[in-house]
Amino acid sequence: MTSDPRRFIYRPGGLDPDAALRLTAEALGRCDDGELYLQYIASESFGFDDGRLKTADFNTQAGFGLRGVSGETTAFAQANEISEAAIRRAAETMAVLDPARDARPAPPRRTNSRLYTDDDPLGLIPFARKVALCQQIDAAARARDPRIAQVSVSLSGSWSMVEIVRPDGFVAQDVRPLVRLNVQLVVEQNGRRETGFHGLGGRYLYDELFEPATWNRAIDIALAQALVNLESVAAPAGEMRVVLGPGWPGVLLHEAIGHGLEGDFNRKGTSAFSGRIGERVAAPGVTVIDDGSIDQRRGSLTIDDEGTPTQRNVLIEDGILKGYIQDRLNARLMGVAPTGNGRRESFQHAPMPRMTNTFMVGGSDDPAEIIERAGTGIYAKSFGGGQVDITSGKFVFSCTEAYRIENGRLGAPIKGATLIGDGPTVLTRVSAIGNDMALDEGVGICGKGGQSVPAGVGQPTLLVEGLTVGGTAA
Repeated sequence: MTSDPRRFIYRPGGLDPDAALRLTAEALGRCDDGELYLQYIASESFGFDDGRLKTADFNTQAGFGLRGVSGETTAFAQANEISEAAIRRAAETMAVLDPARDARPAPPRRTNSRLYTDDDPLGLIPFARKVALCQQIDAAARARDPRIAQVSVSLSGSWSMVEIVRPDGFVAQDVRPLVRLNVQLVVEQNGRRETGFHGLGGRYLYDELFEPATWNRAIDIALAQALVNLESVAAPAGEMRVVLGPGWPGVLLHEAIGHGLEGDFNRKGTSAFSGRIGERVAAPGVTVIDDGSIDQRRGSLTIDDEGTPTQRNVLIEDGILKGYIQDRLNARLMGVAPTGNGRRESFQHAPMPRMTNTFMVGGSDDPAEIIERAGTGIYAKSFGGGQVDITSGKFVFSCTEAYRIENGRLGAPIKGATLIGDGPTVLTRVSAIGNDMALDEGVGICGKGGQSVPAGVGQPTLLVEGLTVGGTAA
């Protein structure tokens, strides 16, 4: 690290670390819990479409969120000015809270680990080189196949420095880079148009995205998907066996099951998994993990947004429910330890229990044998959008690349397939778990309570005995 990145937080408004500690202690001294969350964010994005740079954006912002908690009540105030005067004004909001009645919970445990440290890296690669990369990808994609009618490339990066200050004197920092590259292609043949997409990224610098092997692979995957869809036929409909591919299809697990394992829903009794710790909730062999400590992954953090170190949390083990994802507030009210899952979109938001990287552990089945075992059904390789009811786990997901399974072999690609079901039931119908567990390539965005945060997903190839497929075949 070339210099102290804390200067991005403390220098602009004239606040110093000692004053931050003093102000936090004064503002939150009567509360059960809470923190001053300081943040600096720099972000940029480039959009290249139809052979031209269409958008280029760069912005920075800095601010704080002050949160006090007493019992189940939270008071929160935020501002985009980091100064003593602004924090004092925010502290007036804490007066609405009742004085703490119980012993204050212990501060987060300390950690010496840090997933990433560096100075603000967005300026290390000049603007012109980022535009040139988009041009290079566009030209290379168009040269791949004469059927390519449109190429869209987007490149984005952000760098954030956060500091968490608690009234008990606890202070912790984290540095968080995040980059992403998207390639979308439209192909046309005999008047028919289809789309292919591939995105990748994670918590690292731009360097990897500038490697020709990286962006050429993104073109190849997007093109292959588009060409497959050119040959697709109408999807069948009805209840049938479904094989889910490895990696990104774990987004179904994330949405339909992961949210139901978050502490707030379970404390309030609104989840299908409420009060079921120690019970069988999934088929034997199903183990679900949430782990925010994996290096460079999109959902990873050194510490969560309350200062708790991230860790590997076993949520379901061999089909048995072991625990929930917790922030400090819900963990305290449920009498358990925080799990490092208190997350917020930015300093403008209060934290809540959120997933980081959520995935199902691989099994011992060969993926090819799983398709053989399916006999007849569909193979869902990639998903697009979906809708989920968190309380019930009911979902509808559209497939962006899928195939018929006929006589134990992959058949024709299909178009218009949607998967319909509910997460708790899907868990009990898993009958084969592949040995090919993969995490997604770094494109996940999780929404909850009006907040969006980056998240990772993953799974091995899975055979599910009976999902409703919404199709378009007559």
